[in-house]
Amino acid sequence: MADRVALVAGAHGIIGKALLETLAETPGWRARPLGRRADPRAGAIAADLTDPAAARAALMAAGDVTHVFYAALSPRADLAEEEAVNGAMLETLLDGLAAAGAPVERVVLYQGAKVYGVHLGPVPAPFYEDDPIRPLGANFYFAQEDALRRRAAAGGPDFALLRPDVVIGDAAGNPMNIAMVIGAYAALVRAAGAAFRFPGPAQVYDGVFAQLTDAHALARASLWAATAEAARGQAFNYVHEPFRWRRIWERIGAALALPPGPPLPMTLATRLADQGPAWRRLVAAQGLVDTPYDAAVQWGFGDFVFHSAFDLVSDMGKIRRAGFAETVDSGQALLDAIARLQAARVLPR
Repeated sequence: MADRVALVAGAHGIIGKALLETLAETPGWRARPLGRRADPRAGAIAADLTDPAAARAALMAAGDVTHVFYAALSPRADLAEEEAVNGAMLETLLDGLAAAGAPVERVVLYQGAKVYGVHLGPVPAPFYEDDPIRPLGANFYFAQEDALRRRAAAGGPDFALLRPDVVIGDAAGNPMNIAMVIGAYAALVRAAGAAFRFPGPAQVYDGVFAQLTDAHALARASLWAATAEAARGQAFNYVHEPFRWRRIWERIGAALALPPGPPLPMTLATRLADQGPAWRRLVAAQGLVDTPYDAAVQWGFGDFVFHSAFDLVSDMGKIRRAGFAETVDSGQALLDAIARLQAARVLPR
């Protein structure tokens, strides 16, 4: 019988999918997926956390939960609205579990490099967890963190914060899936007989450090953060070794047998807006899952990643000193995620 019961909020996202796969392979854990839509997996709960009354009713089935992994997100264009909505979602979940009598020991909350303000403009790197990072203005990460600290101080569950950056995974339809962006771009390039050109400035291609986090490595870090005494009440960056995009891009091109070319700065969301017919031809020719082009890939996320014109480097010393030192090869993780998406008939070959 499982000693620990994990509620995975955001079960259908990149982080949630990898967490559920990792929990299934780890003795002593039983998982409860939680998402907006119905889920056939054992123990799954369908709940819309933006509807407190309905969510509270659904969470009455979660009275056995001992650990929460919170990767749910409701994006909003307005940062103040995003903060209000996402802060309330976490509060709704924790209130529902308390009402159900769940013996929750710890909540693992996922933040990201936006906690350091990278979405607002250039930020000095590396990023350290103990820097005075909180800027003026709305940021839902801080609203959620404050809620956890307040509840822990009042005798509620303790918590740990993990800060990945550009998570690599194989969950289809996720708006922040860089493997899907690169894989779809590569497929369209191949179909057009074009060169596999980096869609950002030469400065970013050659001169700026970037970083990624593999979703399955993050899942293993999450289980450590959920149980290690050293993680109690702490925030940890979790990324892999920084790289320059040229090194990764050329490696992907070679693996996919695509001819390289010099960087070609473009806005993918605009430049590829007319590629729906080409995408539909690939879907039909290869018998892929028939996902509408606009829903299959979010080019705007690629634009954000490929146009970040300053170093993105999170210091990894703290989590290593605390006891978790696993890392992976970012390039191989990207290639593996693209291959899994192809095998699932989500991405063209």
